[in-house]
Amino acid sequence: MRWTCRLPGLALVVTLSSVLAACAAEPAPLGAQRLDHLSTYVWQRDDTDFGGFSGIELSDDGSRFTVISDRATIRWGGVHRDAGGRITALDPVQSARLHDRKGKPLKPDWRGDSEGLAIGADGRIWISFEGTTRIARYDRPDGPAHPLPRPAAFDDIQRNSSFEALAITADGTVLTLPERSGKLTRPFPVWRWRDGVWDQPFSIPRSGDWLAVGADIGSDGRFYLLERDFRGLLGFRSRVRRFDLSETGLTNPVTLLESYPLQYDNLEGISVWQDDQGIRITLISDDNFGMFQRTELVEFRLSE
Repeated sequence: MRWTCRLPGLALVVTLSSVLAACAAEPAPLGAQRLDHLSTYVWQRDDTDFGGFSGIELSDDGSRFTVISDRATIRWGGVHRDAGGRITALDPVQSARLHDRKGKPLKPDWRGDSEGLAIGADGRIWISFEGTTRIARYDRPDGPAHPLPRPAAFDDIQRNSSFEALAITADGTVLTLPERSGKLTRPFPVWRWRDGVWDQPFSIPRSGDWLAVGADIGSDGRFYLLERDFRGLLGFRSRVRRFDLSETGLTNPVTLLESYPLQYDNLEGISVWQDDQGIRITLISDDNFGMFQRTELVEFRLSE
C-alpha cells in the first residue's frame, strides 16, 4: 500500500490519546525464540528514482541483494559487511525499469505499483503488483513480464491493499496473501500457485490492526510473515511471525519480533537467509519518497 505521510509545517503535536495509544502498543513479551537486533543500515543515494522499497531478497549467504520499488524499478548488487557481519555498503548497484508483457517499460503509476518480491531457486524473479492485482514472473530483471492467470476472485480484493506479501518455496510453489482481508473478523486468504493452477488452500486469522506486508520462506522450510501497524503521528510498528508450513495450512505461529512505534521506519520487505551462525532476517523500509522517512535495512539473528 502507498502511504502519504505529511506533517503541517514542522510542528508535531502529540495528544493524550496518542500517548495512550503508544502505551497500549507496547510489544508483548516474547518467548525463547526471538529476533536479536544486529544492525540498522541507512541506505542513501542521489537518485530521483531511489526509495519506496517494498520487497527485498538476499542471496543464501547474504552477500548479494535484490530490491524492488513500488514505482516499478528493480535494483541489485553486492552487500559489503564488516568483521561482525554488519552492512557497511551496498555496491555496485544496478537498476532497471520493470516491463509489461509486451516489453514496454511500466510507468510509476497504479499499474506499476510493484510490492512483493520472491526469487526462485532457478533465479527467476516473481513480483506482485497491487494497483492491478496480479503476479508476474521475470526471467531477467529488464525482460518482459510473464503474468500469471488472474482468478475472478482477485477482482474482489480491496483496492490498494492486495498482494504485498509474496514467497516461493524450494520446489517453486508461490504463496501470497493480501495486505487487508476486507474485514477485521475475516482471515487473510493465502493463495497458492503450483503446477500451473491457483488455489486458496488455507488462511491466516487477522490479529488486531496488523496488516500483511511481506513474506519469505526460510532455510528451515517455515513461512515468515512481516506485518505492519500504522499509528498515525507515532509512526509504524512492525511484527515478524513464523509459521510451520504444510499441505494443510500455516500452523504453530510464533511471534519473533514486535517493535515499538517509531523504533524502525516503515518496514515492508523481508528476506530470510542463513550464515554459519544460523538464520538471519533482513528487513527493508519504504520511505514513501518523503523527507521525514528514510530507507533502512534492519538485520536480526534468530535466537532459539
